[in-house]
Amino acid sequence: MAAKDSPLKQFEIDPISNIELGGYNISFTNSSFAMLITVLVITLFLTLTVNTRSIVPTRMQLISELMYNFIAQLLSDTVGDNGKKYFPFVFSLFMFVLIGNMVGMIPYQFTFTSHIIVTFALATIVFIGVTILGFMNHGLKFFSFFIIPGVPFYMHPLLIPIEVISYLSRPISLSVRLFANMLAGHTLLKVFASFVVSMSFFGIFPLAFIVALTGLEILIAFLQAYVFAILTCLYINDAYHLH
Repeated sequence: MAAKDSPLKQFEIDPISNIELGGYNISFTNSSFAMLITVLVITLFLTLTVNTRSIVPTRMQLISELMYNFIAQLLSDTVGDNGKKYFPFVFSLFMFVLIGNMVGMIPYQFTFTSHIIVTFALATIVFIGVTILGFMNHGLKFFSFFIIPGVPFYMHPLLIPIEVISYLSRPISLSVRLFANMLAGHTLLKVFASFVVSMSFFGIFPLAFIVALTGLEILIAFLQAYVFAILTCLYINDAYHLH
């Protein structure tokens, strides 16, 4: 358990309502609440901006259209025409991670993307889905993905295990990247926030740093959502085109 004033205190999962079903704890927690808020914000934002359909778009409508075009172009550039059918999934994933990161930037709100169990669950869904897609498109030929074209056959016993390990580590690398960045950034913000209080008048210096760091964290929140989305697109591309 983290100490009261520990920077890690903000990452503790606390139950809002205790629920047990069949011997399993399925309590509604602060993490669950943050996810619910994220889904409600996304739903409300897209509903209000899409329903306007003004000839001269409002600022919010313009942001919505930019996000739509951003993911559509990302899929087109990485997957091609085959990527259109996966737009709803990639767009939903991108928005969930992005808004989840942004909600976590609000003071006293919980950042669920700072927990490896959440990011690993998202990455595992992508990994399993892409693997199934690869077998659907290529059957057993999908195993040729682990053979690098043009490499001498006597190198295969060495390179194939490396390729298999690399493929199996995708959900780990995808999840750890997001989790580690959000965890480190929020911990750093908390540490400098404690300096503001303890240094009295001279706390203006760490306060100025916090303002700059917050801007950087907002940028990282977007970049991490982008990285998660683009790697998902690249994995989908691999399932279609192998090497």
